[in-house]
Amino acid sequence: MSAISSISSISKNNHPNPQTLTELLSRRVAAGGTAIIDRDQPMTAAALEAESRRVAQGLHDLGVREGDRVAIWLPNVPAWLACFFACARLGAIVVAVNTRFRSGEIADIVGRSGAKVLVYWPGFRHIDFDGILRDAGVEALKELRAIVAYGESGDAPPRHDILSHPVVPYRELAQRALYAHDHARPELGCLIFTTSGTTKLPKFVLHHQASIASHAAEAARGFGYGDEGAVTLLTVPMCGTFGMSHALSPLAGGRTVVMIPTFEAQAAAHAIRTHQVTHFPATGDIVAQLLAASNEPIPYPSVRMVIGVRTGQAAPAQARGLTMVAVYGSSEMQAVLSHQPIDAPPAQREIGGGKLITAATQVRARDTETGKILPHGEPGEIEFKGPSGLMGYYGNPEATAASFTEDGFFKSGDLGYTVAEGDFVFLSRIGDVLRLSGFLVNPMEIEAVLDTHPSVAVSQVVGIDGPRGPIPVAFVLPKDGARVDEAVLIAHCKKQIANYKVPHHVLPIDAFPFTPSANGNKIQKAKLRDMAMAALREK
Repeated sequence: MSAISSISSISKNNHPNPQTLTELLSRRVAAGGTAIIDRDQPMTAAALEAESRRVAQGLHDLGVREGDRVAIWLPNVPAWLACFFACARLGAIVVAVNTRFRSGEIADIVGRSGAKVLVYWPGFRHIDFDGILRDAGVEALKELRAIVAYGESGDAPPRHDILSHPVVPYRELAQRALYAHDHARPELGCLIFTTSGTTKLPKFVLHHQASIASHAAEAARGFGYGDEGAVTLLTVPMCGTFGMSHALSPLAGGRTVVMIPTFEAQAAAHAIRTHQVTHFPATGDIVAQLLAASNEPIPYPSVRMVIGVRTGQAAPAQARGLTMVAVYGSSEMQAVLSHQPIDAPPAQREIGGGKLITAATQVRARDTETGKILPHGEPGEIEFKGPSGLMGYYGNPEATAASFTEDGFFKSGDLGYTVAEGDFVFLSRIGDVLRLSGFLVNPMEIEAVLDTHPSVAVSQVVGIDGPRGPIPVAFVLPKDGARVDEAVLIAHCKKQIANYKVPHHVLPIDAFPFTPSANGNKIQKAKLRDMAMAALREK
């Protein structure tokens, strides 16, 4: 697989897409005006570029060089983007870390990526991030040269060190001289997303600068983020591809992105009205919360498009003035790769997939049994090839090789079918990966934590529909003589993994249902889901 073979992409007006992140930012500076509004505070593109160059100098002073990894463990604040563009200028790779992650996840991600610097906000939401780092352990953080502490007015001063690593205030980096060089190149890796893999540990999806920058420009055109008067509200975290696409695409389109550190309905409603927001992404019950925040019949008349929809949402939202469209994306191919027509009936706009945003991307479906490429309308594993695709899985060449066909298509692991050239329908995940709070989660990640408890012999986790979207439910086979204590096991998980991964319920089981197979007994996940729903109805 060549990382450069399909980098170049040309827009409809024959203007080449940016091929590096510093090029994307410099174009935004040339367009002028406000690039970011953070909690009603405007920031020009020129100010963002200047801050990113100062931070680049600060990171360079800390020893960050081309190919080094910098973990960003921040909510949605401008400093996230300043650090991101700073790393791109240095040729370094950002490791995007969810603020919901806890010690087990931090130990794995920071340790396995070999991050040289970690950037975090110790005062965010009064979460004990310092304690989480200490619990992650010395061995996991051994490659760190420094920890950078972002802070805002009212925050307590950061510690001087954590596990013997010096803690440097972010404001000191942001006050350095402007970094004078630009080491950005299209083929350089720039961003790692974590995503569920085929093992107990998440895979590291690595993108190069051209894939991120070019896709942002394509999405700006495909979704109208760059249209006259367009303003995008960032409702989802930048640590995932959905949030990152919605942070960069408005910048690539020469428009403004409005930020709040994390989604809160009243703050989002205020931002939409105050800044005349036209676009925002939606996962879970974001739209339901926004509509509940107002009694007005049409509470947000400025909104042109809501990106993302669940079954049954489009028609009620339309009745109150919000046009929701289904999209498709993945960490590997990036978010908002396609969308349904905005003028389609609500039922169609709820169907995952749709038209690809660029002719440079191809989609096809393959029969999972025969390997045959299928005609339109026949479901199989959907495969993609295009300039938004990943370089590979960082540190895992075997997984990279297994995820691509001989002719360079990415094997998505999703079930779907093509409708026409560049148009497809997404049906479901082929495997058992769960989508929890908008993030894909491998059940094995949760099972691995449960299985470390002394009362648990082995566990299985399934997802069922909850009142606000899918929720995880665990079945536990106890060790001889042990008792399954639901509250204890839930608390055990809460200490080690993000809250959205923690099982909502833990149910004891005497034996797992299975189907005999020549390749080993296969747990009947569908039967477990039925058992979970039946058990919860009886509770």
